[in-house]
Amino acid sequence: MIVRHFLQWVRTADAADRAEATRALARAYLYSDLTDDDRIAAEGAMIMLLDDPSPLVRCALAEVLSSSREAPPALLHALVNDLPDIAALVLERSPLMIDSDLVDTVGAGGPHAQACVARRADLPRSVAAAIAEVGTAEACLILLENADADVAPFSVDRIVERYGHLAAIRETLLAFPDLPAATRQALVVKLSQTLAGFVVACRWLEEPRARRVTQEACEKATVILAASSQRADVSPLVRHLCASGQLTAGLVLRALLSGNVALFEESLSELSELPVARVSALLHDRRGAGFKALYDRAGLPVAVYPAFRAAIEAMHESEMLAEPGGAARLKRRMVERVLTSCGSLPAGDVEPLMTLLRRYATEAAREEARLFCDELVTFGARDPLAANYDEIESVAA
Repeated sequence: MIVRHFLQWVRTADAADRAEATRALARAYLYSDLTDDDRIAAEGAMIMLLDDPSPLVRCALAEVLSSSREAPPALLHALVNDLPDIAALVLERSPLMIDSDLVDTVGAGGPHAQACVARRADLPRSVAAAIAEVGTAEACLILLENADADVAPFSVDRIVERYGHLAAIRETLLAFPDLPAATRQALVVKLSQTLAGFVVACRWLEEPRARRVTQEACEKATVILAASSQRADVSPLVRHLCASGQLTAGLVLRALLSGNVALFEESLSELSELPVARVSALLHDRRGAGFKALYDRAGLPVAVYPAFRAAIEAMHESEMLAEPGGAARLKRRMVERVLTSCGSLPAGDVEPLMTLLRRYATEAAREEARLFCDELVTFGARDPLAANYDEIESVAA
């Protein structure tokens, strides 16, 4: 009886009143103690209201029904295919949307629909994977910011691969406290590529020089990243470097010259396909008999072997590894010793190596100078005589 009166009244009411009455009818369907006949009539009336010319009415249905498990599935299916703002309510809230429906929406829907799905609470891993694979940058960013989403590591890597060049994506990912070292390194590469493209487009650097600068910056950042990671995270990082073609002789040599033994051992283990324990035993054998065989098995360039051999000899001297900067920065004395050792070799194939070592020596000297100045300033701040420095300088002037 009530539904019949509603249907008669709704024919002449204005849009705002129809929307408010529709909202009341939907709430009554969900929460009131209706008879079976009244419930069937109410459902039929709501289905009829799907044809209402005013989006306010259909939006009122979506607002009330979208969060309920008791909502008629036919109604929700129709609302999902309505105007974007109306469909968004169902896509974001409805617990009746199954995973396959959401995956199809991500694949066939537009950016707005993808963003709505990415905002869902308790978003399952399969849907998150679909967003990472085909979603827009906005949808992927919303997914990463959704604390309730179950995002697999491979989906994060896929987002990095597709959108790691975007600052918003990088900043969000780098804020993750448990982001794997391999993923952080991939973000570093994306950032360096973006910067290289920018400086080349601005004609600040020629492309070959920009590539060399960014490659060395990536290698430096990778060594720092490995030094700040747990030993268990270094092996996945090395596998990522090897798979992406970044595990070069220059990077391995930089790791050794920085005293980053963990990264150096893991790299040789990956390249030689030998256990890390076996590689470590060969490296720490002061006789050096097995290192040449290990080096050849790893497939590293023959021309660079003298530098590795000299660095291994220096590594056996503990004071070489005790220089400031930890395992994240090149050791100046170690680099200079290797440079001196290789300087006595005949010119020819060794020239590119000497050029690389000279760049390493310059970098190590600059880093050491920075550390020294930082320590000097820190000591000066604690020195009780520091308050008289200005007076001393004025007298000297």
